[in-house]
Amino acid sequence: MQTLSITRPLLRVPRRAAAVPAVDAGEGHAPTQAAPSATEGLASIDSLSLLQGGKCVQIAHNGSMYKLQSTKLGKLILTK
Repeated sequence: MQTLSITRPLLRVPRRAAAVPAVDAGEGHAPTQAAPSATEGLASIDSLSLLQGGKCVQIAHNGSMYKLQSTKLGKLILTK
């Protein structure tokens, strides 16, 4: 099992200053803004790069050790 220590984001996704299109609310109503995506602007790390071909990796975070493991069904489990 490997130990992975994360001190800062591994991959930064550049923020885009895209205009949010107005949504027409119908006759007699002012147009409203569409809500931005909840994951917009967050860093993204592929699980394959974390696991590095293995099924389990240890992650050091704020002085504690966590275990990230991949299941047979392709799900991820994070335990302390």
